[in-house]
Amino acid sequence: MLVTSGLITAAQLNEVLDMQRTSGGKLGQLLLHKGYIEERKLLEFLSKQFGIEFVDLHGREIKEDILKIIPENIARRYGLIAVEKAENKLKVAMEDPLNIVVLDDLKMMTGYDIKPVFGAESDIAAAIDKNYGSKTSKEALDEILKKTSGGTTEVSLVQEDSSKGGGEDLISLEEKGEAAPIVQMVNLIISSAIKAHASDIHIEPTYKDTKVRFRIDGVLHAQPSPPKKFHNAIISRLKIMATLDISERRLPQDGRTKLKIDDHEIDLRVSILPCGPGEKVVMRILDSSGLKLRLEDLGMEPENLAIFSKCIKAPHGINLITGPTGSGKSTTLYSALATLNEPDVNIVTIEDPIEYQLEGINQVMVNADVGLTFAAGLRSFLRQDPDIIMVGEIRDFETMSTAINAAMTGHLVFSTLHTNDAPGAITRIGMMGVEPFLTSSTLLMVVAQRLVRGICKNCKETYEVKPELLVSLGVSRAILDKNVKNGKIILSRGRGCDLCAKTGYKGRMGIHEILEVSDQIRSLIIEKAHVSKIKEAARKNGMITLRESALRKLFAGMTTVEEVIRVTGSDVD
Repeated sequence: MLVTSGLITAAQLNEVLDMQRTSGGKLGQLLLHKGYIEERKLLEFLSKQFGIEFVDLHGREIKEDILKIIPENIARRYGLIAVEKAENKLKVAMEDPLNIVVLDDLKMMTGYDIKPVFGAESDIAAAIDKNYGSKTSKEALDEILKKTSGGTTEVSLVQEDSSKGGGEDLISLEEKGEAAPIVQMVNLIISSAIKAHASDIHIEPTYKDTKVRFRIDGVLHAQPSPPKKFHNAIISRLKIMATLDISERRLPQDGRTKLKIDDHEIDLRVSILPCGPGEKVVMRILDSSGLKLRLEDLGMEPENLAIFSKCIKAPHGINLITGPTGSGKSTTLYSALATLNEPDVNIVTIEDPIEYQLEGINQVMVNADVGLTFAAGLRSFLRQDPDIIMVGEIRDFETMSTAINAAMTGHLVFSTLHTNDAPGAITRIGMMGVEPFLTSSTLLMVVAQRLVRGICKNCKETYEVKPELLVSLGVSRAILDKNVKNGKIILSRGRGCDLCAKTGYKGRMGIHEILEVSDQIRSLIIEKAHVSKIKEAARKNGMITLRESALRKLFAGMTTVEEVIRVTGSDVD
């Protein structure tokens, strides 16, 4: 029907059906993921197909008494929002209006007969953000500051010993009765970051003020900041939350805390670093509720997904994931483990730290203070009758050697390594002192990955670009020729809207380079061939480079030229 309606081509449908057979998932979601159809057009089609009304929420005003019928936490959890009511009927815009279980729950909760209608996922999210909790972060912060005895009065900078920092700590504020607003201020910062889908929170002191920044989709964004005089109090509050030493201001500290927000738990990794003007805090937000652990959600090309699926199901050997911090390595590892997690399989992991807790998997956290290192944990695992072992990171010869021994004795091993590309991992292993024949006999594949920002679907637009511009940016003529249609190259970008904070981007997706260790690659490893020869051989065998993976998403209308250059600038075609 989608093909006959002219919304997608037969080739696109067949490609997505192949993906569905390989990895599962809903057809509509896979079409959206590939960028073959716009969300609104798909929903309009489904509306006609199922006879369910489609409601355009963009710019629509919803009365407060209607909003109150469904609590915010329920709206966010299920991706829905009430839009109209008439007598005993409540019209609810939903991402999935065919979900009978949710419909029954809504009827029981509200007492209304529910009339479900289609609504675009992005529009529903924007409507929830707009209508629930109408105060902005700045307005909320100003209100909190009014509760403090000093109001928003500026405090002049006082030169102090760098070990002491500036301002007052939480204990002195408690004596003045100002601690409660500080707690509210910290809660506001954290809750605002979670609502903005931030991955990290930065609270940084300068000699004049305190800066708060959120890392959203891999890029830092400035936020409303509290006055400098409250900096130490905020740090003290975070130390208490993470069970750190509140009196220690000279040494770095790392901790962890768990919060409950909107009926689901959020883990915070807290890192404190003493700087000249005071202590800096970086918090990593770990929200397992939004964690997608299906292989098809990793954003791999069909060729890469086929190789990845084959190698993770091998009976023994080593699979390595490489990339910088924040490139999604942990998500890829967890997705592989979740796929392999069956009742008849014993999976053990050693991590630093445990980012997400997985049901049915034995997870151990590194504790160097008591001698529990990656290498020590890995040695202990071999006495636990494991089938699959995951090592958070291979950092030295001892850990690598133990991992190889585990693979040679019939275990499947997963781990991460820090290299710029997939072939570079082989050189890195050699530099650790591992003999080439051991590497060649145990290594199954190396995955190098990065994350690029996706174009906001709400404000997406197309434009024509000159081929010469792309050539000047390093795109080969061969790739351009494949993507010229009617003598034109059409790309996409985001205009910027309220939903994407005027950036034009919303969410991130993976780009991948997968080196499968074939017989030819094994021979080159044994010969101690230069990494360039290994890369050349891998590309001849069909390896997609990081740059090529990013370009596929560019020409599919999923990301922008700027993102491709930003993320893969060091990758050479």
